[in-house]
Amino acid sequence: MKLKLISLGCLMALAMGQVSAEKTYKYRVNLKDKEGTAFTVDKPQKFLSERALERRKRQNLPIDETDLPVSRVYVKELTGTGAKLITTSKWNNTVVLEVSDTTLMDKVADMSFVTGVKKVWTSPDSIPPRNADRKKDVTNEIEKTDGYYGKALQQIAIHGGDSLHAAGFAGKGMHVAVIDAGFYNVDAIKLFEEMDLLGTRDFVNPASDIYAENGHGMMVLSCMAANAKEAFVGTAPEASFWLLRSEDADTEQPVEEDYWAAAIEFADSVGVDVVNTSLGYHSFDEGFGGYRYRDLDGHTSLMSHSASMAADKGVIVVCSAGNSGRDSWKKMTPPGDSENVLTVGALNKELVNAEFSSIGHTSDGRIKPDVMAIGVGSVVSGRKGNVSKGNGTSFASPIMCGIVACFWQSCPWLTAKEVIKAVQQAGDRVDFPDNIYGYGVPNLWKAYQEQLKNK
Repeated sequence: MKLKLISLGCLMALAMGQVSAEKTYKYRVNLKDKEGTAFTVDKPQKFLSERALERRKRQNLPIDETDLPVSRVYVKELTGTGAKLITTSKWNNTVVLEVSDTTLMDKVADMSFVTGVKKVWTSPDSIPPRNADRKKDVTNEIEKTDGYYGKALQQIAIHGGDSLHAAGFAGKGMHVAVIDAGFYNVDAIKLFEEMDLLGTRDFVNPASDIYAENGHGMMVLSCMAANAKEAFVGTAPEASFWLLRSEDADTEQPVEEDYWAAAIEFADSVGVDVVNTSLGYHSFDEGFGGYRYRDLDGHTSLMSHSASMAADKGVIVVCSAGNSGRDSWKKMTPPGDSENVLTVGALNKELVNAEFSSIGHTSDGRIKPDVMAIGVGSVVSGRKGNVSKGNGTSFASPIMCGIVACFWQSCPWLTAKEVIKAVQQAGDRVDFPDNIYGYGVPNLWKAYQEQLKNK
């Protein structure tokens, strides 16, 4: 595994404390403005990397007030109450604070620059220990086949991904962020040996070992980054990857949306091109409620609101539709309702909608899911480093995400929104989209050829 070191300057993630025996709580605080921020839009190099600025310039996108970090003056006053700063979101102008004495939040709510306070986390009674001997799980027993992609050929070929690769577009030069729950043993699995790793960040607990956390992100990552010829080659084997953790698999609480917002903003700041997130939330642990159908408007959920802003920053977000198709919820889960993102539903090997795949539309009538990819029997990495299979829109999303990255590599003159539109228009149901298949199965090799004609 090759690791690139990037100077991040002021882009370092804010630290968060470990859960202690004392009961603690986290609150999302909404701020009215950014008065007192130490940054200005005419000096964006102070808070955005050179690569991020180049991406904005290439797409003719402005730097605006939403890009400015939150006010240091406000943060100082908030932490002066005794509350601990956990994270911030510049796009949403919010701060997350942790307290053990909830009466401190009454003082916070009374501050003139605070427009809202909401409890988003209660510390769990216990957290399961991580596996200290995790690498012993890895056997790296890989069965080879005669084909270059191994058993993964179909999930790539139905979108023309193999043709893009053959033409020299396998993701090289594209930066992809994977925002997920953890990347168990990625540092020990040979399927990832050739992966170009840009770095890792844990927004749930920066002190943790991201490779000792949940294995979901490892499986998701493999759909794009695996590069073991004749065993398993993913959809973007030559891309470069950031591994970002925002999902706390020990609980299901609204603060995970705040972690996700911090992660997507970090991805933007370091110049990421495409983000995959196979996460979604429509209900939370007891006491925190959930979302209603009317909330699926792309903005009610903090996570959806952040995702809806990404394309305006020049970043493409690809997300899973959710696996609620056969339960009482049925609809896509936020951020699958977001505007200007590619929400991906799941197909079986016969290219028929998987019955678990969540459906649309959004509450304001937009087509969701946008497109479909294989999510039944998807070829993924197993926890032992073997080639395995998995079911879920969680895997349909990265399969699509990697091919989108390759398509954008082939057409670098396109903006993020133009790529999203091109992917939709490449669907086999573009003339009759619906709330189950969306625009259908896109062929991005044909989309590439169409773009060449119109260039």
